[in-house]
Amino acid sequence: MDPGLGTLIVTGIALLLGQAALHKWRSPVRFAATFEAYRMLPRMASRPAGYAVPLIETLLAVALLVPVTRTAAAVGGVSLLLAYAVAIGLNLARHRLDLDCGCTGPANRQQIAAWMVWRNLMLALVLASTLLPWAARPLTSTDAVTIIGGLCAVTLIYAALDRLLGQVMPRTAALRRGL
Repeated sequence: MDPGLGTLIVTGIALLLGQAALHKWRSPVRFAATFEAYRMLPRMASRPAGYAVPLIETLLAVALLVPVTRTAAAVGGVSLLLAYAVAIGLNLARHRLDLDCGCTGPANRQQIAAWMVWRNLMLALVLASTLLPWAARPLTSTDAVTIIGGLCAVTLIYAALDRLLGQVMPRTAALRRGL
C-alpha cells in the first residue's frame, strides 16, 4: 500500500472513531442505555460495556495515528466496526427497528437501518486494507496536500451520505406513505 493512501485511510478512520467517541463522552449514561437496548450482552455486563465503548474508540483513534500501534489498532478497529455491523444487523433481523444507532450523539436520535450495516462493513474493509504491507518511502509535501485534501473530500462525502441516508430518505419515505 502506498503510505500516502494508508495515512489518509488511518487518519480518516481515526477522525471518525474520535468523533464517535466524543458523541458518546458527551452523554455516557445515555449511550450506555442505548448500548444496553441492543441486547447483545447479558444485562449485567451490558451497561459496563456501554461505558467502555467510548474509551475503546478513543484508544483506537489515537493508536491508529501512531505507526508502532497502527497494525494492532487497525485490527481492533476492524473488529469494532464488524461488531457494530453485527449488532445492528441482528437487531434489524429481530425487527427492533426503533433502536437508536448510538452514533449521532445525545443531540440527535437516529434509528438503525440496513444501510448502517453496509456502511460499517465498508469502513471495516477499507481499514483492513491498511493491514497490507506499506511501501517503504517517506511522505512528501505532495503527500501532505493529498492527505489533507483527501480528508476534506472524504469527510464531506461521508457527512453528506450520512445525512442523506439517515435523515432525508426516511423523511421522504414517510411523506410518500402519507400521500
